Amino acid sequence: MAPKHGLFNKRIYIDAKEHLLGKLASYVAKAILQGNKVVVFNCDKINIAGSFYRNKIKYLSFLRKRCNVNPARGPFHHRAPRCIFRRTVRGMIPHKTTRGQQALRRMKAYEDIPARYTSQKTMVVPLAMRMLSLQRGRKYCDVGRLSHEVGWKYQHVVKDYEARRVEREAKRAQRLKIRHKLTREANKKVKKAVEPYNQVLRDSGYYVPALV
Repeated sequence: MAPKHGLFNKRIYIDAKEHLLGKLASYVAKAILQGNKVVVFNCDKINIAGSFYRNKIKYLSFLRKRCNVNPARGPFHHRAPRCIFRRTVRGMIPHKTTRGQQALRRMKAYEDIPARYTSQKTMVVPLAMRMLSLQRGRKYCDVGRLSHEVGWKYQHVVKDYEARRVEREAKRAQRLKIRHKLTREANKKVKKAVEPYNQVLRDSGYYVPALV
């Protein structure tokens, strides 16, 4: 039996680095409409086809659009990369319906990788990757740079946090490497000592896993 809110019910973690904005947004829009929960990381490293100058001119034109009667009614112009990506996804779903609103709640986007998600295994979308989708020699730009140019003030904060995260993960990987090495050495030392007892257990019909 399908879940109440869609056909599927799984959590998808996507590393959006070097993905094209529109293609990735279309994949995420379909996934959340089907009922999946999607978490997108590194939104500031998403690429947009076309030169930076062209995309900046287009976004500055978008910033000038407003309600003449009362600008507080919208449209609202978000500068953060995660908000730009979220708005792109919102334009691909029926966001004014209950189904679309529920689907949009199933998506989360971040400029970096939060600490609670560092151990999660991420995936990529091959059909949306710039290296596979954009013709060689074509110009492109990063959403992070575009956001910074139009008023996003936290680019340096995200870079500092990401550098600390990479350093922390490198130290963690080194500790795990040392731990695995010590475990292998310890297993080699006790393998001969415990082999007679393991043989008795095997003869009695018990399964004894091999020491690595």
